[in-house]
Amino acid sequence: MLDESKKVPNEEESNLTPQNSETSEENQITNVTKDDVSSSNKVIEEVKKVTSEVKEENILEPATEKSGENEEVEVVNEDETPSVNKAIDEIESKIAESSEKTEHEVIEMIDYEKLNIEELVKELSKLVKEHPVQSIHNNVNIIKNTFNIKFGELLKKEKATFIEGGGEVIDFQYSNPVKSNYNSILYDYKVKKNEFYKKQDSQLNDNLHNKLALIEDLKHLIDNAEGETMYKMFKGIQDRWREIGPIPRAKYNDTWRTYEHHVERFYDLLHLSNDLRDLDFKHNYEEKLALVVKAEELAELEDINLAFNELQILHKLWKEDIGPVGRDNREEVWERFSAATKKVHDKRHDYFKDLRSKFDENVDEKLAVISKIDSLDTSKNKSRSDWQKSIKEIEELRNKFFSIGQVPRGKSNEIWAKFKDATKKFNIEKNKFFKEVKKEQLDNLNAKKLLIERAIALKDSEDWDVATGIMKKIQADWKNIGHVPRKYSDKLWKEFKDACNHYFDRLHSEQDAGNKVELEVFLKKKELLAEIKKTVDSKEEITLENLKVYVDNWRALGRVPYEMKHIEVKFNKLIDKIVESNSIDAKEVEMIKFENLINSYLEQKNYHKLNGEQLFVRKKIDETVREIQQLENNIGFISNASPDNPLLKNVMGNISVYKDKLEVWKIKLEYLKKLDY
Repeated sequence: MLDESKKVPNEEESNLTPQNSETSEENQITNVTKDDVSSSNKVIEEVKKVTSEVKEENILEPATEKSGENEEVEVVNEDETPSVNKAIDEIESKIAESSEKTEHEVIEMIDYEKLNIEELVKELSKLVKEHPVQSIHNNVNIIKNTFNIKFGELLKKEKATFIEGGGEVIDFQYSNPVKSNYNSILYDYKVKKNEFYKKQDSQLNDNLHNKLALIEDLKHLIDNAEGETMYKMFKGIQDRWREIGPIPRAKYNDTWRTYEHHVERFYDLLHLSNDLRDLDFKHNYEEKLALVVKAEELAELEDINLAFNELQILHKLWKEDIGPVGRDNREEVWERFSAATKKVHDKRHDYFKDLRSKFDENVDEKLAVISKIDSLDTSKNKSRSDWQKSIKEIEELRNKFFSIGQVPRGKSNEIWAKFKDATKKFNIEKNKFFKEVKKEQLDNLNAKKLLIERAIALKDSEDWDVATGIMKKIQADWKNIGHVPRKYSDKLWKEFKDACNHYFDRLHSEQDAGNKVELEVFLKKKELLAEIKKTVDSKEEITLENLKVYVDNWRALGRVPYEMKHIEVKFNKLIDKIVESNSIDAKEVEMIKFENLINSYLEQKNYHKLNGEQLFVRKKIDETVREIQQLENNIGFISNASPDNPLLKNVMGNISVYKDKLEVWKIKLEYLKKLDY
């Protein structure tokens, strides 16, 4: 069962070993010579013949530890149960399977789904150039699958763009240098892979040829035995047998059984040197007893997978490294070894039976998680924080899915497909939102760049009143603009902040200098106010000319700090007091006060107030004219009344008052019109 977190559909899936998978894919034919085939078939026939003879003649020699995959060549003890045979068969099948295995380098399996197509091609190139070809099979398959998916999405997008631009589907063509590079690297990989497995097949068949030749040498030694040299020659054959490398798995068990049969024949015929034979038997018996003890210990081991793997090693040592034992001990030692093997085998099968039961439970748990992912409602997600919460929920569900464990192999693809569909549905909605966010952020980026340009253009301005207002508005606009792409955020903020700080640092320096001057003006105005107040308190007569001098002197002193403008109110009140206590024309005083007010606005460069004042004066003129017109209309209703009529006199008096006011308002308007600001 593959872990769903790493599983990727494999276009080259096969139940064969990596070697057979590759050679099958490329339709390669192993280079076995006719002589090798003939020799191998000859060996098999010989084993059949030997087995038949043993059964027919009812030789008393007990069956040895030999057991294999083919029923025709099995030599078994009639007392052995089918369960024992099954355990031995499974072990020998695994040993035969491992006979072709080559050394593999452990390569980290990174999360290829997070890479773009350029990065995938880079990783593929690195694998093919830097690692053994037999070690990169799984990584390459995952890269191929991931690349095909991502390139397919890119192709679909380009095709949609082409059609939206008015193109016809039949005319669509797309070429990408990344894809060309990918195909080139993949071709190099396949060439290296074919060369490796072709060389491996050739080596396996060479090894088979050499082992078959050794069997023939052993048979020749038995048939032409010479007492003085045969044992030494036999030991040489054994040494060369061990030195020869692996052979094709299909030939492994038959070849070994044939070799082992003739080894036993040699020992049975070794009469000239019984001491050497017995010494070998004794040594082999001790070695095999040691393996039996280790096998019995493995049967008690809790880690059943470790026990099974170690047991395969023991069986391989039993078969390939240790020779036969004496007839008296063969059955006893083999039965102990077989019993321990059966115990490990049974425990392993019970373990996987329980595991399969748990796998079935995992199916329901994983389907429940998929259902939660599928039912997650994202329709109400309107902000980045909303999506962050949903992403966190999905991540928790994904982690739970992968933590549940494996499921039965038959349902693995189905569940993985459902999981991918559920997460894909969520990712489509998420990507749609963040695509819109990205567009909004790019708009914000352009808006902030424009503000930076304006701030930089104004940072050295000396038109303080105009520039300050604009700079403050620029800062307010900046705050109202949303997020920009993170990679630009810090750089933009620094540029904007530097421009603003440059301007306002200059402004504050200017204001600090101006504040000192204004404070001195305040102190002088305070002295002048005290001086005028002293004159008023002395009851001295103050003429209009005196009053104008006071106002001119006051205005000439300049502007006071904003927080000290209350002194202006005190001055105006003192002027009103002077008018009340002296014979001064009210109209003249009104204009003096008005001109003083307007001039203070000019000094402050408060053009907004000046514009407002002009609008106010125009409004008052319109109101006064309407009042006069209304009063004159009223006179029409009492036109027959005598001049002494109180009502008529009252109306006429009001008209006179309004006309005086109208005259003053018009003078004020003319004064405002003459100003240049």
